[in-house]
Amino acid sequence: MKEWLTAREIAEERLPGLPTTESAAIRFADRNGWNDHPAHTRARSGRGGGLEYHFRLLPTLAQIAYCQKHMRLGAPGVTGEAPRATKDAKLSDAAAVERDARLAIIRKFAQFRSGLTLRQASALQVFTDKYNARSLHIEDWVLSSVPRLSKGSLKRWIGRARKGESLAFDRSKARKGKGLLDLAEDGRVRATILALLADNQHFSAEHIRDLVAAEYGETLAVPGRESRVPLPPIRTFQHFLKGLRSTEAVVLTRVQNPDRFRSVMAPRGTGSLAHIREPNALWQIDASPVDALCTDGRHAIYVCLDVATRRMTLLVSRTPRASAVGLLIRKAILAWGVPDLIKTDNGSDFVARDTKRLFASLGVEVELSDPYQPQQKAFVERAIGTFQKDCATMLPGFVGHSVADRKAIEDRKSFAARLGESDANLFEVGLSGEDLQGTVDRWVAVYEQRPHEGLKGQTPQLVAAQSRRPLRHVDERALDALLMTVPGGGTRRVTSRGIRVDGAHYMTPTILPGTEVLVRMDSADLGLVYAFTPDGGEFLGCGICPALSGIQPEEAAKTIKALQNEITARGAAAIKAEIRRIKKSGAYHERILAVREGRTGNVVPLPPRSEPHTTPQIRAAIAAAEATGPADAGALPARAAETHAALKAEASDEPVNVTPIRRKDTREQRFARARAIETRIDAGEAVAAADAVWLGRYQAGPEYRAMKAIFEDFGEQATH
Repeated sequence: MKEWLTAREIAEERLPGLPTTESAAIRFADRNGWNDHPAHTRARSGRGGGLEYHFRLLPTLAQIAYCQKHMRLGAPGVTGEAPRATKDAKLSDAAAVERDARLAIIRKFAQFRSGLTLRQASALQVFTDKYNARSLHIEDWVLSSVPRLSKGSLKRWIGRARKGESLAFDRSKARKGKGLLDLAEDGRVRATILALLADNQHFSAEHIRDLVAAEYGETLAVPGRESRVPLPPIRTFQHFLKGLRSTEAVVLTRVQNPDRFRSVMAPRGTGSLAHIREPNALWQIDASPVDALCTDGRHAIYVCLDVATRRMTLLVSRTPRASAVGLLIRKAILAWGVPDLIKTDNGSDFVARDTKRLFASLGVEVELSDPYQPQQKAFVERAIGTFQKDCATMLPGFVGHSVADRKAIEDRKSFAARLGESDANLFEVGLSGEDLQGTVDRWVAVYEQRPHEGLKGQTPQLVAAQSRRPLRHVDERALDALLMTVPGGGTRRVTSRGIRVDGAHYMTPTILPGTEVLVRMDSADLGLVYAFTPDGGEFLGCGICPALSGIQPEEAAKTIKALQNEITARGAAAIKAEIRRIKKSGAYHERILAVREGRTGNVVPLPPRSEPHTTPQIRAAIAAAEATGPADAGALPARAAETHAALKAEASDEPVNVTPIRRKDTREQRFARARAIETRIDAGEAVAAADAVWLGRYQAGPEYRAMKAIFEDFGEQATH
């Protein structure tokens, strides 16, 4: 719609309330002060000059008539048909068209009102009246979608549009989940149908209807209805099953085909390794059969991928084994350096004892993914897929990525032509395993120089070159030694005949019998082994098998015996010298007892609490002892009395050449002496001055107080 009009154009429109000639229109504009509105009046461009007036200066009725005559309601550039609805997974096509029609009506109402001086309520009324009367130029698709328009609806649509709310209303989805089969038996019917569909995806609607009848009967209880409802017809079940297959596609796939769910529908965890930015921070390794045959059979491809740079190292192996993993790591370390962490799966070749020993020797941490969770090492899985779809596809002997692909390749020849043909001829095999390794290395070199989407368009080679992180390199000879075979997978004990490996004995002149060693075999020389400490951290020496090395056993045994005698002789001499030195300090038992006595503390055991124990026999024995004791010699028989007298006389004589063992009184004796003096003092007897002075000093000391407390607790036993 044209907004700026000249006086001639205004006259030609023949609008109500306005003159119909150019000169009269000029005078009308001058009379009504249109020339005094600089925002709505402007000089006409082009030849002839003059002025142009904005249609907002027109009277109200003239504005309405002008808008009605020139405004067209609909999408610009579209005439007579509805625009193609935008794709929206949440809306049906009909709901999307209705939404677009409402948006077009709101947009055109805004244009309609911008040329009027009416308030919104009046403008809404005028617009809806004109719309319903079909007096506006309205596109057919808008009228078919919104045949009638009310003032309230238009006002509500405008309000929702300003709030950013959706103007669509999908009637089919408004009824979603409210059907008879959805609500029947409190939703149990729907759950049963979904379970049946998941358990057997080939069930027809008739099968499922019969199973529902067997489970719930020919009638169903529906909430809100007093009586039970007959089972719906098969057509209803068909529509319901179609809806379930669409709305519950993810859940059904997870139950029916877990592998497809994991590959296609499971969350990817995109960006979970975004923090890995430096080379060698994380490697992922895996293996897969090559989708191509070789002249010496089908091979496996081992892949090592550096997550940060997307560089790859590939190794072709005839069969999956731990030694192939070691060679792959050797190749990658020599090219890139030592990694911090390696992520792999639970394959037997990746968790083998030799593989674990290699990683431990290199100081590389290993993290295993959960069983049957390939998405946990998605980068190397994707790298294998890239190799198979790019490199393997162009190889001679390509057999396809699946059984269906192989069948399609076989079908290129007729059954008669391929009858009796070998796979080598059928698939035109032309490379050996060694040739395949060379081709793979060339492919990797090209791959690392191509832009990578995961690196924001940069090449793996460039990303690796931009890193400033120093690389940790390992001597190639050390890697070769760490990759040597460990016979038996464990340690061996050196015997007098050396180290026994597979029935052969390897003589070890520098390693004495009884030593536990880790043995590594040199694949280039079967007559030589290398012995290390059990943890592999120290090299002990070499072992030689004369039979496998071409050496005379007698000469080898003589030489080894001489070396061991020299070693043991030096050790024995040192031991004997130390024994002599130790014995000079005294006998063993004297030194041991002295040490033990020194460790014993100065502890005096307290006397135990006791009480007299008696029986009739004990009392009788005491009475006999008192009656016939040695002190009562007169009661003894004559011969016994003489003997007793003689013994007493001998005991009274002074001992000759006897040295008393105890030179000082014990604390019990001192306390007994103190009690004796105290008893005499309490009895009023005279006490020598020396005894009185000694008693005073003793009573002032801690020993007296301690012994007195013990005496009060234990009685006379404290003085014994």
